[in-house]
Amino acid sequence: MHRTRVFAPAPIRAAVAAALLAPLAACSSGPSPSAPDATSTGRPAGRPVTVTVTPEGREAAPGRPVTVTASHGRLTSVTVTDAEGHRLPGKVTPGGDKWTSERRTAPGTAYTVTAVTRGEGGAAGSTRASFTTVGADKVNKVDWRPGTGTTVGVAQPISLVFDNPVRNRAEVEKQLEVTTSDGTEGSWGWIRDWSGRDRVDWRPKSYWKPGTKVTLNAALNGTDSGPDGGWFVRDYTTAFTVGARQIVEVDLDRHRLALVRDGETVRTIPVSGGTPGGDKRSWRGTAVLMAKEGTINMNSETVGLGDAYDKMVDYSMRLTWSGMYAHAAPWNARHFGNANRSSGCIGMSDADAAWFYRQVRPGDPFEITGKETKGVVDEGNGFGAWNVPWSDWKKKSALR
Repeated sequence: MHRTRVFAPAPIRAAVAAALLAPLAACSSGPSPSAPDATSTGRPAGRPVTVTVTPEGREAAPGRPVTVTASHGRLTSVTVTDAEGHRLPGKVTPGGDKWTSERRTAPGTAYTVTAVTRGEGGAAGSTRASFTTVGADKVNKVDWRPGTGTTVGVAQPISLVFDNPVRNRAEVEKQLEVTTSDGTEGSWGWIRDWSGRDRVDWRPKSYWKPGTKVTLNAALNGTDSGPDGGWFVRDYTTAFTVGARQIVEVDLDRHRLALVRDGETVRTIPVSGGTPGGDKRSWRGTAVLMAKEGTINMNSETVGLGDAYDKMVDYSMRLTWSGMYAHAAPWNARHFGNANRSSGCIGMSDADAAWFYRQVRPGDPFEITGKETKGVVDEGNGFGAWNVPWSDWKKKSALR
């Protein structure tokens, strides 16, 4: 514990020199008493204020709040800053005897504490103290979506993927604050990403309302992931806006795709989905447009298909991590609107793909139906959380 004593100004003893020279009054029993000790304001000085700061030293444990206490007086303000000038916010108790930071200390950081006090007699004082936390043996980092300043579709979740395992999930989730302009109801859910890493997504109960403004403040700096996970050493934030309500309805039995905007069908496009009867079948359920990747190389070996193909594909729109896209597929033209003969993707003509590519945005939902499919899109395979009933999704929160 770091203790520093703060002394009030030395008392001034008032005396009347003339009284020492004057003769004693006839009825006096002795000299007149001296004036009591007082501060410059005339109030009793009282005992000096003692300030205690925790943690202390050069090897303090990180991940704890800073506390400052005062004895024989009260705290009027406390400032805790790191070497870069960043402050740890906090509050003084109503009685002024204790201040506690609202944030925890980060690993490998030097902090300076300045406490301004008021003594029992009213004298002002200040105390400075410092401490340094031990560095992190391992650091955990975050990859997050969507990016800040973006406009997304109505099905876009907030998604955080962690480099290392997260065992202290409740502690991490407490640091994640989602603010929406219209009080949208939603919940965090912990899942396994397609990459095998830990991941937490926040999705609304139902699709976002167009125009909603969303902010995520992930105050993770100073939070311990748990065993094998390491410490977070920075905060993360993102802010985005929800665009128009666009839903892509894909009917693989009828071999067509419809773009529905604000409840009105804008255009219907003949398509060909995954070939029935094997690994080339498409996924069904709700997939969310993850990214518009343009012209990319597609190689069947990267998705585990035996009969290899390797070609450049235009107007590619990613729907899953496992490799399902919507894209132009002119080599499959005879099957558009007639049969499913792709390797799992949703193919269409060059002209239709060019138009469709311009209309959609990341976060738009693709609601896919069809008998000859290989199952529902998994929650971690892209943004498949919409395939989990709301009551079950809420149970995936570590704070349920």
